Amino acid sequence: MNPNTLDWTIVIVTIALCFIPPVLLARRAGTSTAEFFTSGQSAPWWLIGVSMVATTFSTDTPNLVTDLVRTGGVANNWQWWAFLLTGMMTVFFFARLWRRSGVLTDLEFYEIRYSGRPARLVRGFRAIYLGLVFNCFIMATVNLAAAKIANVVLGWPMGQTLLICAVINIAFAATSGLWGVLVVDFFQFGIAMAGAFAAAWFALAQPEVGGLSGLVAQLPAQTIALVPDFGNWGLTLSIFIIPLTIQWWSVWYPGAEPGGGSYIAQRMLAARSERDALAGTLLFNVAHYALRSWPWIIVALASLVMFPTLEDIRIAFPDVDPRLLGHDMAYPAMLKFLPHGFLGLMIAGMLAAYVSTIVTHLNWGASYLVHDFWRQFVRPGEDERHYVKMGRIMTVSLMAIAGALTFVLETAQQSFQLLLSIGAGTGLLYLLRWFWWRINAWCEIAAMVASFSAALGFFIAHKQGVVMPAHVPLLATVAITTVAWVVTALVTSPTDREKLLSFYRTVRPAGPGWSAIRAESGLPPSQDSLPQAFLAWMLGCLTVYGALFGTGSFLYGHHGTALFWGIVFVVSGTLLTRIVRQLWSSAPAS
Repeated sequence: MNPNTLDWTIVIVTIALCFIPPVLLARRAGTSTAEFFTSGQSAPWWLIGVSMVATTFSTDTPNLVTDLVRTGGVANNWQWWAFLLTGMMTVFFFARLWRRSGVLTDLEFYEIRYSGRPARLVRGFRAIYLGLVFNCFIMATVNLAAAKIANVVLGWPMGQTLLICAVINIAFAATSGLWGVLVVDFFQFGIAMAGAFAAAWFALAQPEVGGLSGLVAQLPAQTIALVPDFGNWGLTLSIFIIPLTIQWWSVWYPGAEPGGGSYIAQRMLAARSERDALAGTLLFNVAHYALRSWPWIIVALASLVMFPTLEDIRIAFPDVDPRLLGHDMAYPAMLKFLPHGFLGLMIAGMLAAYVSTIVTHLNWGASYLVHDFWRQFVRPGEDERHYVKMGRIMTVSLMAIAGALTFVLETAQQSFQLLLSIGAGTGLLYLLRWFWWRINAWCEIAAMVASFSAALGFFIAHKQGVVMPAHVPLLATVAITTVAWVVTALVTSPTDREKLLSFYRTVRPAGPGWSAIRAESGLPPSQDSLPQAFLAWMLGCLTVYGALFGTGSFLYGHHGTALFWGIVFVVSGTLLTRIVRQLWSSAPAS
């Protein structure tokens, strides 16, 4: 592809406009770590919600969706659609609890929930494990997608792409802190979505595709189906049944962590109130699943018409690096059909999506390494400017390590599966630690060690040529990890009683898991209603799935099915609105 002057003008103007907020907010961000990492806990719900959506929309996301559709049909997306159950649970069970905790990072949670040396140990360990190891691996998957897009669209080799992107990301992340990230996310999300819709529009406009009706007519019914073929039991088990029954609650995955965590928790902690934390997280889940899926899916389906095989992509782009060739490259390949101007918009949109995600991970990872490790274990007692300076140094270091790791990965789907495996089995622990007092810090350590060790073992086996279905490593890791932390909970000493009482008085979790502690605290029962939260959770899932599948059915021309899902959306959405109003009225405004 050959972007012209108009395309490059759009890209340059977009980058320049996005640099304005970081420059304006740089002085405020440098005053304290609270401003740099959590925006002073004063962000409104709409800003944190859009920021969550922008962060989880990166260059690897449309590539991953394209990879899934081309290798397993539209139903293959259940591997991430199932995480809606996790996200809605975070909205109605955990968002307000996170905001009540008052912590600066979600790792600070460990020292208000657990006691003694184990609490400090798990906080420091997870600061390195998540902030450095896991975080750099995530950024490497995003870098890989950016490298593939740049290789197809611009002809750049991977090294050149990584160097240019590193300079841009460091300039954003090290300057303005979370306030700048939030504001830039707001603008970049609009740019990225405009590019995504443009790509879908011009993909359908190709004569070979023939619009929506032509696309649907040319593809096998099972390719466009919203659920897999139950006659193929192995495929159905791995992409539909396991995600809906086991994966969503058992796996820690960035942006869909059971109980909330990472940058999702960071946004909730940055909210100015419990109301804003709840509403922002709800906005994120609606937009993440119902709004963004179909532009990517349409392009992925059209790519099956334009480039049915990998060989077709190679022929169309003979200069592409053979190491980068995979089904996930079909998405950037489809961008060749964009006219000038729109190509510039798409490049700007993909760059915006990429930068939005990377700067969030840089800020989040630096917050762990500085606030939860450096301040606690290396240089306690320094002034705030020292820690902000260290935050900027950590930002540069994280980007460099992530760039090096990029060369290890191959495809978006492989990276997705590896991330699922690394976090498998820990999810149930992160759900129950809020509602069962018996879980302690040693459970967290046991879960992390067991999960990472099992995932690493399966990864090494795969690299050595051992072939097994994708769900086998996941299920095995879930079983090993769950047994490890449950046994640990039963055989180790519980958390100090005073710490449990202090945690309950601060967070006030509902349910029978804290009944003994609640009785000792002398406080009345929590005003949170678990039955109400369960009802809101189910209605929230139905509302979003109704919008998602209703839109898909309408696009396919299946109007009867679209009407059914439309009714589901309207009824469940109406009932959900009533419950959210009740929750809103019961939550403090500030």
